[in-house]
Amino acid sequence: MNWGMFEGLLNGVNKYSTAFGRIWLSLVFIFRLLVYVVAAERVWSDDDKDFDCNTRQPGCTNVCYDHFFPISHIRLWALQLILVTCPSLLVIMHVAYREAKEQRRRAAGGDNCRCIYPNPGKKRGGLWWTYLLSLIFKAGVDMVFLYIFYRFYRNYTLPRLVKCELPPCPNVVDCFIARPTEKTIFTLFMVVTTCVCVMLSLVEAAYLIGKR
Repeated sequence: MNWGMFEGLLNGVNKYSTAFGRIWLSLVFIFRLLVYVVAAERVWSDDDKDFDCNTRQPGCTNVCYDHFFPISHIRLWALQLILVTCPSLLVIMHVAYREAKEQRRRAAGGDNCRCIYPNPGKKRGGLWWTYLLSLIFKAGVDMVFLYIFYRFYRNYTLPRLVKCELPPCPNVVDCFIARPTEKTIFTLFMVVTTCVCVMLSLVEAAYLIGKR
């Protein structure tokens, strides 16, 4: 990862955000992205190879694992982080478009021409709508993923023992998940931080509408 480019990107997002947006960005970066990179990825590194079933029937373990883990927590979490951070990039691109348009206008008409965007980063007009829609999209993405996690992993918890009777398993087979308590703790941590991010996005949207 190019940390210099990443730092510049964070500075750009932070520059054009409100106070609530800066808190949201800090929460995503510290409590979601860093936890994902440093710890969570290692916790789920053994989820498939240490999924043990009390049978040697070929294919039974793979079928049971696919049934109980249709999508890996860590990959689903990574997709969530990617989708939830994309709207902030759209705001930066909109500001960059305004700045480029203003520069072209000054180059064509000289310094005495009337400025269309005296402050390109000010949330007015199209940029206001872009920012508001980005907040709604971020909150929507997080809520959708909370529902997906709930549907796939009931109550956001992982049991120590699961029973599987899918073909080609010969009968009801007991399967054991590796480190279920630790994975449950990380899942609940993800759920709590996601809920806080949703609340911050909705509060910021209400603040933006009220301020206007």
